[in-house]
Amino acid sequence: MKKRLLAMLMTGAMVASLAACGGGSSTPAGGDTQKDGGDKASTSGCSVDVILKTTASEYWSYVKAGAEAYSKDNPDVKVEVKGATSETAYDEQQNMIETDLNSGAYDAFVIAPLQADLVKTLIAGQTAPIIAVDTNIDAPEVLSFVGTGNEDAAAMGGKAAVEAAKAAGWDKVQAIAISGVQGDGTATARLTGYEKGINEAGGEFLKDEIQYADAVADKAATSMEAIMQNHPEGVAIIVCNNDDMAMAAARAAKGNAAYEKTIFVGFDGIQSACNAILAGEETMSVAQEAYDMGYKAVEAAVKAVNGETLEKFIDSGCDVINKDNAQKRLDTLKGYIG
Repeated sequence: MKKRLLAMLMTGAMVASLAACGGGSSTPAGGDTQKDGGDKASTSGCSVDVILKTTASEYWSYVKAGAEAYSKDNPDVKVEVKGATSETAYDEQQNMIETDLNSGAYDAFVIAPLQADLVKTLIAGQTAPIIAVDTNIDAPEVLSFVGTGNEDAAAMGGKAAVEAAKAAGWDKVQAIAISGVQGDGTATARLTGYEKGINEAGGEFLKDEIQYADAVADKAATSMEAIMQNHPEGVAIIVCNNDDMAMAAARAAKGNAAYEKTIFVGFDGIQSACNAILAGEETMSVAQEAYDMGYKAVEAAVKAVNGETLEKFIDSGCDVINKDNAQKRLDTLKGYIG
């Protein structure tokens, strides 16, 4: 009887240990738990699946690096990161999500949706913890959204752009947006924020002239050419959904005297943008803390597996990068991925 009772107790202990996922670390993103004096997470073999919009861009490489850094700080937590080949490879991401949700191989999921409404359908009824990263998914299965407050961040960038345009000598401060994928939640939030910030700062956001360039540079260059054709007199501000598009737009306008003082605003604050800002090829960028975003998203997933209650929104932070702070930002980013 004693042997039987002992066996039952041992089995119960094993089940309890397997039910929990490592994540006792309270280390800030990128920190060293042992160096900071925190406790390492308990070993349990927890697995977190991270499905990004794509892995084929500098911005997403920071999100990936942050997610993988959590696993380095907590070796008992297995983190697998993947993403589509581009931000318009919808079917590819859909197949990834469907395959992984049905595999039974993961304890929790972190998803950056290319099409939030579609992903909402795919995850319906899932009981494993799901965390949205970068772009929110309006579904009860999503326990938390980790990312930038896109509307507020873009509004901050819009206000800074108006001030820069005034300082550059523009009397008529109008702004045109080159956006990402039409209907994408993140792109829409940034457009709303840009419009709000620009108008509140005394500029004029030309809402009827938004250009959609699918978040890629070559299409942004084409959009910029169309803007120059429609506005040969020049436009004070061009706001973009990401840095790749802002740099492409600035290159397309190079040599056009009417656009010499145009303020080109990007979003993300990646290394190439910092270099472009320092070289005078892009004016400013609304920087997301993509590395922290990836780290905090995995951290939230682990906490959810452990039964902790999460905040509905976890803000990963933002800043406006210009010539004054671009070098400092560049040095920080190099520390993440080289």
